[in-house]
Amino acid sequence: MTDRITIRRPDDWHVHLRDEEMMAAVVPFTARQFRRAIVMPNLKPPVTTPEQAVAYKARIMAALPADSDFEPLITCYLTDSADPDEIERGFKSGAFTAVKLYPANATTNSAHGVTDIANVMGVLERMQKIGMPFLIHGEVTDHDVDVFDREAVFIERTMTKLVRDLPDLRVVFEHITTKDAAEFVESAGPNVAATITPQHLHISRNAMLVGGIRPHLYCLPIVKREEHRLALRKAATSGSPKFFLGTDTAPHAIETKETSCGCAGIFNAPYAMESYAQVFDEEGALDRLEAFASLNGPAFYRLPVNEGTITLERAPTAVPDTIPAAGSALVPFHAGETLPWRLVD
Repeated sequence: MTDRITIRRPDDWHVHLRDEEMMAAVVPFTARQFRRAIVMPNLKPPVTTPEQAVAYKARIMAALPADSDFEPLITCYLTDSADPDEIERGFKSGAFTAVKLYPANATTNSAHGVTDIANVMGVLERMQKIGMPFLIHGEVTDHDVDVFDREAVFIERTMTKLVRDLPDLRVVFEHITTKDAAEFVESAGPNVAATITPQHLHISRNAMLVGGIRPHLYCLPIVKREEHRLALRKAATSGSPKFFLGTDTAPHAIETKETSCGCAGIFNAPYAMESYAQVFDEEGALDRLEAFASLNGPAFYRLPVNEGTITLERAPTAVPDTIPAAGSALVPFHAGETLPWRLVD
């Protein structure tokens, strides 16, 4: 039995750092474990211009601990009226690392999102030409489509046609939640990859609903049936370069989760690597954790792998019930549990 592993320092290819007081409270958790992170742009107002991206990055950097070498990689929030020239300018200047698609009203702060993929084809064609990654929240938002089916319907209606029509567009299918998505990504060409969160590897919808509704396990895309959880575990631990780490950590103050209309999002940043390590250990794939966490993402984004390392050891790690933040509290993923792995400082 392996009791200690050292891997290259990982990156998180999907995080929500929020802004202002909440950002200051949560950034250190991501920076402690990860060297870089793809930062989502769904703020109020959203990050849609290179100037907004530069300013947001500066605010993140100012919130970091003094000795941190963490690097936030900022994304552009895609809207129906996005200008291809402006997006290319942001990419070439380094202000934008990628563009993020939120279908309008698909998740938190997505009201400004795209209403029809046809409206942004000019932008996507330009991104294909310049090699800019396209990050997709892959769900339809039609009210007549069951919330548990929205990812599969998006694949059928939009994703299949998109990768067929733009085969050189570099696409990340974000936070996949279904067997359908895992199979789609694996069968697609080399320009299609996916991120997988820790929560979708650990829990199915039973964990959220059986015995009472657990609002702190509510996220979007919503957790699915057990067969989908098992398919994601198989994909993540397979060694395929198409799958890599993206926590989708999404902090919400406790009072906005425990309410009659609770916010979607799971705050998993404090114990993300411990959570992933448990899954890879249970699947007998600890030797593949480094590729998933530290190698596959940089390869897809055409970035160098990190020089530093982290070490995880088999030791009990108690996860607190709450974590103080921004004058309130956050409930972390695995709250009240003891994880079998610990990140060594």
